[in-house]
Amino acid sequence: MTGHLNLVVLGKQGAGKGTQSQRLCDLHGLAHISTGDILRAAVQAGTALGREVKSVLDSGGLVSDELVNQLVKDRFEKPDAVKGAVLDGFPRNTFQAQALEQFLGSDGIKLCISIDLANELVMQRLSSRRVCQECGTTYKDTDVAAISGTCEVCGGDVVQRSDDKPEAIQKRLETFERDTLPLLSFYESRGLLVKVNGDQSVAKVAADIDGLLHGRGLA
Repeated sequence: MTGHLNLVVLGKQGAGKGTQSQRLCDLHGLAHISTGDILRAAVQAGTALGREVKSVLDSGGLVSDELVNQLVKDRFEKPDAVKGAVLDGFPRNTFQAQALEQFLGSDGIKLCISIDLANELVMQRLSSRRVCQECGTTYKDTDVAAISGTCEVCGGDVVQRSDDKPEAIQKRLETFERDTLPLLSFYESRGLLVKVNGDQSVAKVAADIDGLLHGRGLA
């Protein structure tokens, strides 16, 4: 995978990983590898695996490392990943990071971008988030579409996801602290870690990330 631009974007849920990851993909022609999207697609398909994934996600838990590792490895083989990819929500722990390093190679990941956000801001952002069940468009609970329950893009139902409810958010935060924080040390030890303040406008976070990429000669 040498020569590919593979980036890891880390951060608590609600920190803006998805928004920044998609922007980086559009800007550099990279695949957006989001384990959340992969798993939700399995849920929507309604397979036995999808039903299992749904029960885990609804409780705020995480799917097994082995399954997620295989899903991500398979995703890298798709044509849109030929120039590289932005990994959004993966790896979640050092076991997954080691598996990623094993199948990409030691020079596979070029940079790990950590978007920092305080727990109270995570709770505030996610508990007010509403999502269209059909197209995935997100709204705030004060938006017209959220109040009416009808998506302005496709007309689908706008709901609060079960994993955006306070008890599930708290469980996910605890899991992040336990499993994902050690990843910062993992990537820092390899000289790949950079940090960005997530409590800024989307544009300012984007500008900070672009500056870091330019500073490393990656953009």
